[in-house]
Amino acid sequence: MNYKNLLKSKKYKIGIWGTGYIGLSTMVYFSKKNIKCVGFDINKEKVRKINSGVIPLKDLEKWFGFNIKKMVKNGYLQATTNPDDLISEKFIAHFIAVPTEKDGKPYYKPLMSVLNNITKIRNKETKIPPLVIVESTLAPKVSDKKILPFLKRKKFQIGKNILFSVAPRRDWFIEGVKNLENLDRVYGSTDNKSAKVTKDILSIVCKKLHVATSYKVSEMVKSVENAYRHMDITLANQLSVAFPNDNIREVLKLVGTKWNVETFHPGIGTGGYCIPLSSRYVLSQVKNKNKLTLLRETIKTDDKMSLTISNSIAKKNLKKIGILGLSYKGDLKVSVLSKVIPLVKSLKKKKLNVKLFDPYFTKEEIKKAVNVETFKFPHQLTKFDCLIVTVNHKQFRISSSKLKKYLKNCKFIIDHEGAWQNYNLADKYYLTGASGWL
Repeated sequence: MNYKNLLKSKKYKIGIWGTGYIGLSTMVYFSKKNIKCVGFDINKEKVRKINSGVIPLKDLEKWFGFNIKKMVKNGYLQATTNPDDLISEKFIAHFIAVPTEKDGKPYYKPLMSVLNNITKIRNKETKIPPLVIVESTLAPKVSDKKILPFLKRKKFQIGKNILFSVAPRRDWFIEGVKNLENLDRVYGSTDNKSAKVTKDILSIVCKKLHVATSYKVSEMVKSVENAYRHMDITLANQLSVAFPNDNIREVLKLVGTKWNVETFHPGIGTGGYCIPLSSRYVLSQVKNKNKLTLLRETIKTDDKMSLTISNSIAKKNLKKIGILGLSYKGDLKVSVLSKVIPLVKSLKKKKLNVKLFDPYFTKEEIKKAVNVETFKFPHQLTKFDCLIVTVNHKQFRISSSKLKKYLKNCKFIIDHEGAWQNYNLADKYYLTGASGWL
């Protein structure tokens, strides 16, 4: 039974559980291929926008390079707040793309809730075993400890009346060329049938597929690859702290010219769903954590960066701190596990006056996230003697002459991603990792 042909016949659909960055992009790219998709989300406003042909995450419009109105109009793209709308024999594939973290720790309640909904299919007659693909990041062994036992308790036979695969997403929501179609995609399954069907379905969109020998392998891939990046980034930060008077940013840039070395620049720490969480995901399933001392030290060092930076600023006798950026990445509205949050907390503990601006967030959202007031950009930059540019939002890249006009009172600037590195801001300006930034 060829699931790809069944989906292309338009008689069958894909259900997507969660319409955040991962789920929404899955929906859009399959719908683009004329596959009927229905996304579930608890956010009513997000669902309303999708059904009216509007991408609810504005920063994704540029990344997609196309709008979704035609897909919605032609019936290929829908969203709902009712999970029962996805429980039908017409849905032969289910992609799970819900958050698997809470407060910086693995958290699987939303995922298990989705599985509970999917298993209601047992109450309906279906001749085609539905395929469940987990796109959410999982800690190692979660499938064996939680997911598969749950499905068995619900009287499902894996590989017979339900199929199962783990296919974590790799994403770069910055460059449109690095998208779901072009990036390498890894998947692993419980059995040969699940693997075949997964390949059938993923190949509709993904051009570069790599099959793992099992779901256990694919489950670990996402966490381990991000743990590698976490260690590399943290090494850059350690070098910068160890050699504060040397230009470690330049050193690492030149180190990266070697064919087999990838480097990252020092910064305020690592943020977002993937990199900092992955190290914790890996460690969460290790009985003897002393076997992974590198990861333990990586997390420890990363967590200390906020304190290191705030100590340095306090010693310079700087009192009024303006922070540009709440997101963990430029041109995205994602504050989850942003390193800006602990940085603000650390600065406030030093009794410093801190305000923050991010064009993607309202003053209420900023207040809720970091409990500080916002300010107007660029006009109120004059209020600060220290500025920290944490992300390279396009809104921050105003003309050099205009910017300089508002920096007359600023004595010290830290720029994490180089938004202003070509502006000739003299000796008050420091890239993270450059000589003297700490």
